[in-house]
Amino acid sequence: MDGVGWGIVGYGWVARDYMEPGIRAAGHRLVAVCDPNPDSRAAAEGAGACGHADLAGLITEPDVEAVYVATPNHLHRGAVEALAAAGKAVLCEKPMAATLVDAEAIVRAVESHNIFYGTAFDQRHHPAHRAIRAQVEAGRLGIVTAVRIVYACWLGRDWSEAGQPNWRIDAAQAGGGALMDLAPHGLDLVEFLIGEPITTIAALTQTRAQDYAVDDGALLIGRTAGGALASLHVAYNCPDALPRRRLEVVGTKGMLVAENTMGQTAGGALAFIDGASGRPDPLAFDPESSPFTEQVRAFGSALRRPEERAAWSAARDLHTMRLVARAYGQG
Repeated sequence: MDGVGWGIVGYGWVARDYMEPGIRAAGHRLVAVCDPNPDSRAAAEGAGACGHADLAGLITEPDVEAVYVATPNHLHRGAVEALAAAGKAVLCEKPMAATLVDAEAIVRAVESHNIFYGTAFDQRHHPAHRAIRAQVEAGRLGIVTAVRIVYACWLGRDWSEAGQPNWRIDAAQAGGGALMDLAPHGLDLVEFLIGEPITTIAALTQTRAQDYAVDDGALLIGRTAGGALASLHVAYNCPDALPRRRLEVVGTKGMLVAENTMGQTAGGALAFIDGASGRPDPLAFDPESSPFTEQVRAFGSALRRPEERAAWSAARDLHTMRLVARAYGQG
């Protein structure tokens, strides 16, 4: 497959440190970047891309086939609507938008212009999580009864990107705090791992350790369509030196435990614990390929081969956004 020409809207740390290397590692190429910050444009140009201060300039680049939208959440809608009208394929960062209303508008734009769209749920593409899904599908766990996720970090008020204010703690730009930022990954991952979407959700949030208005932690509980239970602990108030990234899938025959696989980087550890003997069995997976690299490969392959696009669904991603809204008590 020939490499896809990518554009990036919003060249912050995630785009620069993870997406751009993922594009290169997948054999694709970064063609152009749109960012109002001249320092960000200079960094993109240093990586061999054209820099544009506005989206209109990026859209005119003929070699840009797919665009990764990595702006603050409240700007997702405008970017996706413009890109959809231009006929570009779009991979939009999670959450889909800062509000459910904007997420619904994104889906309308995608459907009305009939473009290829995906939300960047990169955790679906971590090699360890793909291995978990394969184990579940093979029946090794028996009946899956529960999924438990801890996905936490420390995000203080003083965190900044290139001297810019921390938009993730601004409710108007982010739409929420730790729950809005981190929980969508887990909510989506449950469906990916066991093949059952969460249909019932409830949550408790906290603003306890950080001195900002959005939530700095949340506990979510849910139930899937088939009756499995899900629990998620997400946080901005967990020191990074502590164990803070763990995924467990529990069944009647055993349990799969992944440590340090949630997140942007490659690696981590995965083991199956036998339900009869209690013995752990370490499971191998590709420890070198990051979820961003694998996500780019999968999106690019589906862009070239429409028969693969069923794995990407704006309607499914909107369901996840609705779960987030309900967890916040908004619907």
